[in-house]
Amino acid sequence: MTESPVIFDRALLRDRRRRAAALGPVTFLLDRAADDLADRLAAVLRRFDLGVDLGTPGEAVRTALSGLGSVGTVVKTEATPLAAVRSDKSIVADEETLPFGDSTLDLVVSALVLQFVNDLPGTLLQIRRALKPDGLFLAALIGGETLTELRQSFAAAESEVEGGASPHVAPFADLRELGALLQRAGFTLPVTDVERLTVRYDSVFGLMRDLRRMGATNVLHARRRMPLRWATLMRMAEIYAERFSDDDGRVRATFEIIWLSGWAPHPGQQQPLKPGTARTRLADALGTREISTGEKPPR
Repeated sequence: MTESPVIFDRALLRDRRRRAAALGPVTFLLDRAADDLADRLAAVLRRFDLGVDLGTPGEAVRTALSGLGSVGTVVKTEATPLAAVRSDKSIVADEETLPFGDSTLDLVVSALVLQFVNDLPGTLLQIRRALKPDGLFLAALIGGETLTELRQSFAAAESEVEGGASPHVAPFADLRELGALLQRAGFTLPVTDVERLTVRYDSVFGLMRDLRRMGATNVLHARRRMPLRWATLMRMAEIYAERFSDDDGRVRATFEIIWLSGWAPHPGQQQPLKPGTARTRLADALGTREISTGEKPPR
């Protein structure tokens, strides 16, 4: 059996989340994702008696779902247990090793967490197995265009000052890759879409402070262990301001949120028609004349 590559330092990630909670977390991105998740779930016309909020920091998701009459009990999993959010409906569990039995859950949701999983295909497979037939998975992940400005600025500064570059921003997955992973994990009716947000700051240092309080600073396993040089940091800030500032001097930061949804297979779900079984011709639906192979269209 081939082991998955270690991309993220999961122990360091837990430490960074604890530090963020102690500093006073910045939650605007998470709050938006939680509200959007509740809106998307409200459009689903069915009841979910037992759900799991998989790894989302804080109570944003459960709070957003609490107003939905279609959602019953939501159990929260925490890889990093924090006293402020512990309850009788919380369990300690890592997103890479789920403790749920097969076909036990009606719903699994997650917000801005699964992008830090080393074995995402394996986690998606575990989620699908834990869902009952016709159970729903709905999640938001950070996408590959997130912090592209910071990534470019660090690479340019390090190349200029130090003659090389080391990774500072994680290589998050893109939309097509995630859609394919849903299918590989056995989900039916998979859907992916993307939302891009632009957040503005007085300087790149404001962005970096927010990332620290999100628990979202560099946790790459291949990160450089030596402290960042002051000259490199200051040059990065200059490049960022030169390339990514608006007319008022404020700088832009891109956050990309990718949404995933998929259902555990069930015989009653909508199925695609077999080839040749259609009852209506496409030409009739479009109100045009069908042209057979080899026939030239009229001028």
